[in-house]
Amino acid sequence: MGVLDGYRVLDLSIAMSGPFAAMRLGDLGADVVKVEPVTGEWQRHTPAGGATGNRVNVSFLALNRNKRSLAVNLKTDEGRELVLELARTADVFLQNYRSGVAERLGLDYASIKAVKPDIVYVSMSGYGESGPYARRPGQDLLLQGLSGAMYSAGRAGDPPQAAPMYVADATTAATAFEAALAALLHRERTGEGQLVTVNMLDAMIAAQAQEISVSTQGGVPQRRTEEPHANCYIRAPYAAFATADDYLIVAFSPLAGLGRALGVPELADMDDNTDGHARRDEIHRLVAARLRDKTTAEWLPILAEHDIWAGPVLSYADLADDPQIRHNGSLITYEHPTEGTVTTPGFAIGFTRTPSSVRMGAPLVGEHSREVARELGLSDARFEELVAAGVLAEEK
Repeated sequence: MGVLDGYRVLDLSIAMSGPFAAMRLGDLGADVVKVEPVTGEWQRHTPAGGATGNRVNVSFLALNRNKRSLAVNLKTDEGRELVLELARTADVFLQNYRSGVAERLGLDYASIKAVKPDIVYVSMSGYGESGPYARRPGQDLLLQGLSGAMYSAGRAGDPPQAAPMYVADATTAATAFEAALAALLHRERTGEGQLVTVNMLDAMIAAQAQEISVSTQGGVPQRRTEEPHANCYIRAPYAAFATADDYLIVAFSPLAGLGRALGVPELADMDDNTDGHARRDEIHRLVAARLRDKTTAEWLPILAEHDIWAGPVLSYADLADDPQIRHNGSLITYEHPTEGTVTTPGFAIGFTRTPSSVRMGAPLVGEHSREVARELGLSDARFEELVAAGVLAEEK
């Protein structure tokens, strides 16, 4: 039994941030009903990275475990009424429609509150509920650019550097997950539901609290250097360096100690903070030249002996063999009825009494439509009528 066992979440979101947030609630035991079009959610038809599957593509599979699928046509009166009836039984209603869409569908906060006064309604957007950017597409890379993050790493003169992951989507998903839990806690204490708004732009800016404050409050601008420094606000060395066979990360080590470990006496007379910032390129070049002399495996114990923060650079293919990742159970494996054995990242929070679990993999389109309809009191005959009318869909 998970910590959210007994709670119901209606997930009307698409793409990554909303489904990811809802999946995390499902991992903690909530009954998550994914309300999607009769043709299936957009992400079912747009495989990230070109990775497809048998009947469920990999990107959808990654973001929709522990959910039941209700495939319903929300453009019909019958479809909307069914979802409103389902909302009466829900605790959390989560959507990331573009501005104005929820209102047009009659599924905005006011409409849901009318049938479920204590609902926790989480509305996710790219830039906010209103304002000059409210109708812009909330795509991950666009938000990385707008949030200022892309000028904190890389070389001076190079193009802005994007993160090698959907960092805006992931950050927003974590924010929405936290928001839903906090609002549920408030409801437990007071009996009061509420509208909760989360947007990608604010989530990305809040995640950079330290870096942005260094600029706005400390007056230190984003100054990238000639060498590929990993963050312009952190002193050197701070980068991935080539070794004789691979790469090695060295992170803002004490310069004197690093000089002794590497046998680079020039570092001994440098001040960690003053020179570490002002002479970043020089330090980078000294460290880079020396690290090429040995392999990563040879350097790691030497650096550890001198208390230097260092570590390897892994690829995705390396993750399953890393001893700490294996120990943590960071990757989980389960069986899916159409996709076979699935290996994917698991839930990242441990609970001793109410652990997360995988109760089901990502659903097929409308796989649970009949099941959910029965819970709403619909007979099988009426269900078949609605399927024939295009209001509901069921895939087995």
